[in-house]
Amino acid sequence: RDDDDINDVASMAGVNLNEESARIMATNSDLVGTQIQSCKDEPFLAAIPLHKRILETAKKLGITDVPAEVVTFISHATQNRLRTVIEKVTVITQHRTESYKDDEWYEQATDVRSQLKFFEQLERLEKQRKDEQEREILLKAAKSRSRQEDPEQARLKQKAKEMQQQELAQMRQRDANLTALAAIGPRKKRKLDAPGLLSIGGE
Repeated sequence: RDDDDINDVASMAGVNLNEESARIMATNSDLVGTQIQSCKDEPFLAAIPLHKRILETAKKLGITDVPAEVVTFISHATQNRLRTVIEKVTVITQHRTESYKDDEWYEQATDVRSQLKFFEQLERLEKQRKDEQEREILLKAAKSRSRQEDPEQARLKQKAKEMQQQELAQMRQRDANLTALAAIGPRKKRKLDAPGLLSIGGE
């Protein structure tokens, strides 16, 4: 009765099941009775150098014979591993390009750049403090009037003298720069900086 019901429904729709079956068999007649097999299995790596490397490693473990299937298996495993690594690296690069600063669902937990700037500022202050201490020691050594001076005292005096000469040269250079700038006058705007030329060629 079920078949009759199906036939009735098909006939009501104007479909002849026998004709449809014959048409399907005629369309796929070239596939009936044929054997389908997969494509040739080509290894990812060069088989001969890989086989030599596997034999070298196997001999250390007491294995003298390595079948070709092992070479094929290792080649496919290497290909699969490289594919996995490349996929992970691709995901990592995509994450690096994404910016979460403007996302309302994220809040900044640490700021490495500000921390580095803070440490650099601390180092500068520490270096400045050490330079000031050394400067005071040198100035005290330069002002000392002891008759019997040890070599260390003489070295400090010489260093203080060099420091004072260097500071004097820096002051003279700074004054010369200020004098030159005052003589030149205020800088004029170059033609390349004009907004009209920038809008024409800059874009």
